[in-house]
Amino acid sequence: MFISTANLETVGRPACSMTQEAVGAAEKHLRDILSMAIQHAPPHAAMVVSDTRCDLAVALTEAYRRCLPAATFIDFDAVVPDAVLAAFATLEANDLVILIQSTNFRLEAFRIRVELFKRGLKVIEHPHLSRMPGPQALYYIESLAYDPGYYRGVGYALKARIDSARMGVVESGGERLVFASPFEPAKLNIGDYSEMNNVGGQFPIGEVFTEAQDLEAVNGRVRIFVFGDTSFHVNRPQQPITLVIVKGRVSAVLDSTPDFDQVLANIRADEGEVWLRELGFGMNRAFSRERMVSDIGTYERMCGIHLSLGAKHGVYNKASIKRANARYHIDVFAVTDAVYLDDEQVYRNGAWQV
Repeated sequence: MFISTANLETVGRPACSMTQEAVGAAEKHLRDILSMAIQHAPPHAAMVVSDTRCDLAVALTEAYRRCLPAATFIDFDAVVPDAVLAAFATLEANDLVILIQSTNFRLEAFRIRVELFKRGLKVIEHPHLSRMPGPQALYYIESLAYDPGYYRGVGYALKARIDSARMGVVESGGERLVFASPFEPAKLNIGDYSEMNNVGGQFPIGEVFTEAQDLEAVNGRVRIFVFGDTSFHVNRPQQPITLVIVKGRVSAVLDSTPDFDQVLANIRADEGEVWLRELGFGMNRAFSRERMVSDIGTYERMCGIHLSLGAKHGVYNKASIKRANARYHIDVFAVTDAVYLDDEQVYRNGAWQV
């Protein structure tokens, strides 16, 4: 059955309660993303699927209207799922889909971004926006700023150093976490899709990540000031928690909290032990220890080091870990004073030095 996309335009647009200055800043940042990162341009079509459940979603939708006046706009809550799927079916390879989600859109078994990528479509995804109200929404908008010189210059320089390093150290509030192993080839999330199969992903961007080739060669201590709790929100204890890492596993915890104990208990119940896997080099300068947002997937881009607890990491395979048994990937954020790759200090004073 053919369903016309003409009937999917939002009727009676909700007023945006965020300031025009904030919407204007979002418009500028999104224009840069569209032109420099996504490289979207006519004659390719654009489709924006959004909701109106939070102020940030409404503000981003208005900003995209200004950037893409010819795009099709769909209010996800005003139509049935089949209508959204039918609208996607009208698009051709290299067209663009933008998903603005106060939570996370569900279309039964349809994994939206994965399926859209399979069709050769470009995708920009803004999920879980309702987790970032008030001032956090302004931090989120700031995090969308796209500086290709910074992201690509620092991103590729970090990757080159990671890929050639024989070891690394994270200095963390008087503690040291030592990676006495070369690293897996680093992956980039810097808005350059020229060497990738898919164009786009979840925004904001700003990350280079890897992990030790030999997970058991990771030892020492690291202090974490934030962790992802069981509701996928940022959880900030009153004082940093110290993790004791022995042969790549969490062997002890100092100054823990009941919420963090629950995270560890969940992992141990299902996986038996708590592996430390991802070593993430966050690059987004809009986020810091002082400038936080509640959504853990967004805050993951914070400028500094984040790590993952649990056996799950879909990018890197390890013979000692069976994918079928790996269920957890919990982000934790290190108090980051300095980072060394071999003998070179690549992070100090809150910034990357490459």
